[in-house]
Amino acid sequence: MDRLNELWARGKEFLGTEYAILGGAMSWVSERHLVSALSNAGGFGVIACGSMTPDLLDREIAATKEMTDKPFGVNLITMHPQLDELIDVTLAHKVGHVVLAGGIPPGGAIQKIKDGGAKVICFAPALVLAKKLIRSGVDALVVEGSEAGGHIGPVSTSILVQEILPHITEVPVFVAGGIGRGETIAAYLEMGAAGVQLGTRFVCAEESIAHENFKKAFIKGNARDAVTSVQLDPRFPVIPVRALKNEATEDFMKTQQDVINKYQAGELDLKEAQLAIEHYWAGALKKAVIDGDVQGGSVMAGQSVGMVKSIQPAKEIIEELVEQAAAHLAIK
Repeated sequence: MDRLNELWARGKEFLGTEYAILGGAMSWVSERHLVSALSNAGGFGVIACGSMTPDLLDREIAATKEMTDKPFGVNLITMHPQLDELIDVTLAHKVGHVVLAGGIPPGGAIQKIKDGGAKVICFAPALVLAKKLIRSGVDALVVEGSEAGGHIGPVSTSILVQEILPHITEVPVFVAGGIGRGETIAAYLEMGAAGVQLGTRFVCAEESIAHENFKKAFIKGNARDAVTSVQLDPRFPVIPVRALKNEATEDFMKTQQDVINKYQAGELDLKEAQLAIEHYWAGALKKAVIDGDVQGGSVMAGQSVGMVKSIQPAKEIIEELVEQAAAHLAIK
């Protein structure tokens, strides 16, 4: 354990935790129960604000604080129309870390959070953006590869870490995407990461409120089942999302083709056609996570889903990862 503690000392100090393991912010999944469980187990839970209103976020943070006295963070989407008010809510609760996701933060957001006494974590999908974010004042970065679940970029974790880790030393860098075992955590730490972020492994935590059907889909799934959404026509952009193949995935392809045919026949204008495709997945994640419709909903999952074998307490998952990492380092 000595070597492991030495390698992620910077990440632990930054997060204020026993282990430098962040919980990935997964909409509908990363709420008070899972977030508090991860923090209580020595990791760092992160509330997924998603499309919550300021009032909803206020209640979620308050409820999480009732369930843990350990540090946790809040993930805010940069394009949320009420970003400013959401920042005010997190600062009012004295949340120590705010994760800004979904694009380059708007001017002033980073400084506002820092002035309010919280640390800012941002995602860096390329070295040039990592450097830009550091100049903007971020306190830490997450490097997330395309193996991750949900909305993803085009580059794999193994490439991103080689591009970014050797060149960024000013702030702690956490690695995410495709991490399912402790040996991989150890390898990234040896490459210079301060810690890691995992989402998929924690979906089947006992404390996760995800529907039983959703958890079963993860346990049955393997890496090849976690595929990215396909775009049929560049005029109709599709934001890449990684999820388990299901009936909705197939239906989405048919929907795109139908909409394209209607556009070409003059039945829809370009904007109407684009919106029809964009709105296909509206509410689809909630349908799967909360309602348990794993055929008609979106079962967002990373490629590490094949390493999710059972429902376990969050504490047990974290301890397993830490033991694997420590054992791997002890062999050397």
